[in-house]
Amino acid sequence: MATYKGEFGTDFKQNKILLNEVAIVRSKGLKNEIAGYITTHLKRELEEQKEKESRADQPEHVHHEEEMEEQLIS
Repeated sequence: MATYKGEFGTDFKQNKILLNEVAIVRSKGLKNEIAGYITTHLKRELEEQKEKESRADQPEHVHHEEEMEEQLIS
């Protein structure tokens, strides 16, 4: 995946098609599982990136309050 990361995206069907081009996977079930993993992984990365960007836009005192809440929970 590291080699083709820029080519994969968040669309399962497109990832399946690309997977057919870059790898030989004979099992349909395994191919679907791999394409699903790639799709889920990239969606999760995208969500984390958006979350980090939104946190960067928040004032500093909000970050401090979140840290305090995490310490209380732990």
